[in-house]
Amino acid sequence: KSTKALSGARLQSVEGMETMNISLPESLKQFIDEHVAKGGYSTVSEYIRALVRDDQKRKAQERLEALLLEGLESGEATEMTKENWDEIRRDPKVAYSKFRKISRILSAT
Repeated sequence: KSTKALSGARLQSVEGMETMNISLPESLKQFIDEHVAKGGYSTVSEYIRALVRDDQKRKAQERLEALLLEGLESGEATEMTKENWDEIRRDPKVAYSKFRKISRILSAT
């Protein structure tokens, strides 16, 4: 299978940017070139950055949904007190650790 380096992937020395070279089959290169031309992107690099950002957002959304489901499945809700919020503000990691321990105990019963 023949592959070609992605045109436009090389960046000039720009502060905060790194260069990455990738190899793609000709069909993928054509697909990307077409999307750059039709999609209002200035360069292939801009298109790839947009794809990566979209993927990051999708993964963050999946993680949020998983955490929400975990919360829904963690048992009956209890009312948060002022003391609970004060503890969370003082040390979120300790508060979360206590929450997880209590959740495990409650789910085992």
